[in-house]
Amino acid sequence: MIVLADTELQQRLIDLETRVAFQEHALSELSDALAAARSEEARNSLLLFRALEEIKHMRAALATSPLTGETASEPPPPHY
Repeated sequence: MIVLADTELQQRLIDLETRVAFQEHALSELSDALAAARSEEARNSLLLFRALEEIKHMRAALATSPLTGETASEPPPPHY
């Protein structure tokens, strides 16, 4: 068994406390970064959903009438 002097024990304790403090700080930063990434992902998901809905509406409008989106203003086909 190794016997350490009181000053050596104090220094080891200080070193360990320093490491723990550093790890707690790093963990806090990682947690903040993860929260920010999740928030950004949710925002991007909502933006993508809205863009897809807009594209669906535009497709439906173009399917109705490529020029105006209204069937009433479309001229009859040539064979009438």
